[in-house]
Amino acid sequence: MLVTAYLAFVLLAALCAGLELAARRTAPPQPAPAAVANPAFRRFQSLFLRAYLLALWADWLQGPYLYKLYRHYSFLESQIAILYVCGLGSCVLFSPAAGWLLQVLGRRQACLLFCLAYSACCLTKLSRDYFVLILGRVLGGLSTSLLATAFEAWYVHRHLDARDFPREWIPSTFARAASWNHGLAVGAGLAANALAEWAGLGPVAPFLLAVPFLAACGWVVLWDWGQEEAEEGAGPEKGGPPLGAPPPAHVSARARFSRGCLEGLRCLLSDRRVMLLGGVQALFESVLYIFVFLWTPVLDPHGPPLGIVFSCLMAASMAGSALYRLATSARYRLQPGHLLCLAVLLAFFSFFMLTFSTVPGQPRARESFLAFLLLELACGLYFPAVSFLQGRVIPEERRAWVLAWFRLPLHLLACLGLLALHGEVSGTGGGEAGGGTRHMFAGCAGMMLAALLAVISLFTLGRHDADLRLEGTRGEGDM
Repeated sequence: MLVTAYLAFVLLAALCAGLELAARRTAPPQPAPAAVANPAFRRFQSLFLRAYLLALWADWLQGPYLYKLYRHYSFLESQIAILYVCGLGSCVLFSPAAGWLLQVLGRRQACLLFCLAYSACCLTKLSRDYFVLILGRVLGGLSTSLLATAFEAWYVHRHLDARDFPREWIPSTFARAASWNHGLAVGAGLAANALAEWAGLGPVAPFLLAVPFLAACGWVVLWDWGQEEAEEGAGPEKGGPPLGAPPPAHVSARARFSRGCLEGLRCLLSDRRVMLLGGVQALFESVLYIFVFLWTPVLDPHGPPLGIVFSCLMAASMAGSALYRLATSARYRLQPGHLLCLAVLLAFFSFFMLTFSTVPGQPRARESFLAFLLLELACGLYFPAVSFLQGRVIPEERRAWVLAWFRLPLHLLACLGLLALHGEVSGTGGGEAGGGTRHMFAGCAGMMLAALLAVISLFTLGRHDADLRLEGTRGEGDM
C-alpha cells in the first residue's frame, strides 16, 4: 500500500493537470469582467480571502489523522464512533443556531469565535481523557457551523451594504475560494504526512500545526477586517450588534431567527423540486460522513501513509470538479442534472465495491482504496451540480434557512449510521468492526439507490423546466 499510495498520487496529479488544461481550452474566450479591473474590489476580495483561506487550511489539516489519533490513544472503534457522533450531533444543534449567533454577536465577532473555538478544539487533542476529547468534538461542531456561515455572511454584507459593489461580482470571490480549496486540501494532506510520519511527530502534530494558522486568521479578522469596517463605516445595522448589546436587540435576533426558520421550512414544503433536492443532499452527504469515519480503519492496518492517501482522495475530488467544468462546457454541453445522476451512480458503485473488498478475514486494501477514489471523484461531480440546482430552485433570500433544514436530516442520518456501527461493534465484545464495516457499506449503497430514485424523480418533474438547465445547451426533453 505504501507504493500504491505514492503511485496513485502521481497519477492523480497528472490527471488533474490534464483535465484542468482541457477544461480551460474548451472554455470560450470571454472579456475580463469589470470586477478584475476594479482595484478597490480586488483589495477587498484579497482581504476576505486572506482570512478565509487560512481558516480552510487549518480545517483541512485536521482531516487525515483524526481517527488515527484516537486509535493512538488506545480507544476502541465503538468509543471512536461515539466521538464522531458527538461531533455530528453538535453540528445538528449549532447549524440552526449559527444564524442566531451572527445576529447576536455580529458577523466579524462570529468569525473570531470560530478561530477561538477551533483552536481550543485542536488543543483538546493533546489530552487522552475521553470527556475532554468529547468536548473537543462539540467545539469542532460549533466551529464547522460557523465556518460554513460566518465568513460568507461577513463578506456578502460588506460587499453589498458597505462597499456597494454589484451583486454580480459576488460569485467571482467564491469561485476563487473554491479553486484554492482543493489545492489546500491536497497540500494539507502532504503537510500532515510530513509532520506525523516523515518527521515522526505522531498524529497529534497536524492539529497543533493548525493552531498558529487559526491565530493568524483571527489576527486578520480582528485587525484588518476591523480597519475595513472602521474605514468604510459599520454601525449596529451594518456590522451586526456588538457584544453586550441590550436585550431588545437579542429579542429581535430571536424573532428574525424564528421567522427565517419558518420561511425556510415553508419553502421546503411548498416546492417538490426543493424537497427532492434536499432528499438527495441528505442521503448523499450523510454517507460521506460515514465514509470519513471508515476510510482510516479500512486502510490503516495495511500500512499506507495516511496523509498521502488523504491527498490522493482530495486530488480525485479535484479531478471530478475539473471533469464537471469540462462536461458542462460549450463543447460537450452536458446538463448538471446528468452529472448529478452520474455522481450518485458512481457513489453507488463505490459502496457496492466496498461490500466485497471489506469481507472479514479477506480484506482487499487496494480495491478499497480504488473504491474510495471513485467516491471522491463522484464528490467532485456532485457538489458543483447540486450547487447549481440549489441556486435555481431555492430563492436566494431563503437559501441559508432551507440549506439549514437540509443539513438536519443529513447529520441525523450520519449519526444513526455511526450509532448502528457502534452497536454492532459493541455487540461483538468490543472487537474491531469486521462485518459491521461491510454491513455499513452495504447500507450506504442502499442509501445511494434511494438518492438515485430521488434524482430520477427530480428529472421527471423538471424535464421541461428551464430553471434546472444551463442556458444555451441542448433542447427540451433531454434532461
